[in-house]
Amino acid sequence: MSKTKGQNYMHGAAILTIGVIIMKILGFFYKIPLGNILGDEGYSMFMGAYSIYYIFFTLATAGLPVALSRLVAEADANGRIRQEEKTFRVALVTFSVIGTVFALIMFCFPNWLAAVYLENPDAGPSVRAMAPAILLVCIVSAYRGYCQGNGNMLPTTVDEVLEVLFKVVSGLVIAVLVLRSYPPHHPMALPMGSAGAIFGVSIGSAVSLAYMIVYKRRHYASLAAPYTAGVHDPNDVPEDDDVADPAMKIVKDILSIGIPIATGACIMALLNSVDSKLCMNRLQSAAHFSYREAKVLYGVYGKAQTLFNLPAAFITPLTISIVPAISGAIAKGARRDAAKVSEDSMRISSFLAIPMGVGLAVLADPIMKVLYPGSHLAGAGLLRIMGAASFFVCLVLMENAILQASGKEKLTMVTLIVGGLIKIAVNWFLVARRDVNIYGAPVGTLCSYVAMAAMDYVFMWRTLDDRPRLLKVFAAPVAASALMALTAWGVFGLAQRALMPMHRIGALIAMCAAILAAVVVYMIAAITLRAVTKEDMKLIPGGEKIARILHMR
Repeated sequence: MSKTKGQNYMHGAAILTIGVIIMKILGFFYKIPLGNILGDEGYSMFMGAYSIYYIFFTLATAGLPVALSRLVAEADANGRIRQEEKTFRVALVTFSVIGTVFALIMFCFPNWLAAVYLENPDAGPSVRAMAPAILLVCIVSAYRGYCQGNGNMLPTTVDEVLEVLFKVVSGLVIAVLVLRSYPPHHPMALPMGSAGAIFGVSIGSAVSLAYMIVYKRRHYASLAAPYTAGVHDPNDVPEDDDVADPAMKIVKDILSIGIPIATGACIMALLNSVDSKLCMNRLQSAAHFSYREAKVLYGVYGKAQTLFNLPAAFITPLTISIVPAISGAIAKGARRDAAKVSEDSMRISSFLAIPMGVGLAVLADPIMKVLYPGSHLAGAGLLRIMGAASFFVCLVLMENAILQASGKEKLTMVTLIVGGLIKIAVNWFLVARRDVNIYGAPVGTLCSYVAMAAMDYVFMWRTLDDRPRLLKVFAAPVAASALMALTAWGVFGLAQRALMPMHRIGALIAMCAAILAAVVVYMIAAITLRAVTKEDMKLIPGGEKIARILHMR
């Protein structure tokens, strides 16, 4: 049997982050052009269908792969190799069954989901086009969870990049071909164009699954074959002291860990679809916008959400890496190591998330005008609020990962339920006001995540032996981000005045100059204030050399 050696948690996070960067670049060539191809109205159908898919995706993959990763990490820490392999096999069957059920629901009832749940009947074809993807993603998540539990993040990174690459190419090509097949202004052109774009997700998922199957067969040869064949060769199969647990016990362990995480995470997925239903309903019934006006407002909100999700995408790799790192340390009784990983990961996530959120807020107007020319003017204001909210989203992601890895996953479910109720309440009242309208949605997001971040920290304070120290985590990144914000605001203002006659091109150049200046100032301030240290850099590939070049302490 070959068994790939795992990376330390920061190496793993660095590998995943490289993948995120590549995926975001690819995503830029997907959602940005797609938003312009479909327009605000067509993009509302795409976002509505995606929110339905995301509920099923989260139910099937948010908690169960984390549970699998944790169980595999614990088995690996205790040298139970047979247990690792059997856990994967049981999880694969479980995930496949769940994926089949969810795929059938989306395929058989797309029009009902679109009309009744989303209050956007035109999204029906897009919902059905998503059905194959949910089954494929469920199966893929079992392979990813197994590799992550072994501390190996490379296959997940390559797999996700392949998935996005094929999604981008196939989705855009199909969307354009479908739109061209209909005469101008045909009522089915936008619904079918959105469905064509979304079918690219299924194509990407199929390629992703093929890669993971091949990778596991090459690098993690199955332990089951020698035993099922009646052959016991100690040279091929490492011996451990314990036999593998019964299948039903493994299923029970996966579900007992995974269901609370999935339930809590599903609440956040529900919020995305509730956003669609609630916003569309309140904009029409209470704020008295027409159906088309409501679709346009929700569509530009969806475009702002694409950018709002960017900081969280860079934090997610770290949350994936720390779960097996903390779980493995606790399984070996090394609680101090687990506590250090927790605090360091929160500090590093703050180092990344705070400046990204500040940048989105400060440069919201040029970002929306450059990336989405011709969109509704509400876009910049929406992004400004969501930039502030994005930091709290990242904080909640990290706090939840620490609690889940420490065996406190049920507490995260409570936090997410409360946060979800806060968001629904704020949206209900604010979106209904015509003078506030769609701006109420990001305000609800901000309020809910601030509350969740505070609750998570209280739970960490009461249940964990060693809690992250807030001053050490936040002080330096906040100070450095404040300097960065002033720089971005000042440079953009000066550059825009100088380049004003160039209009959009001038705004693009001014924005790029402001971002470049802000990054330089932030890095200098962060290194000076020790927001990131030489010890941190040693944990990432090539980091020690970078630390020497930057004279880090």
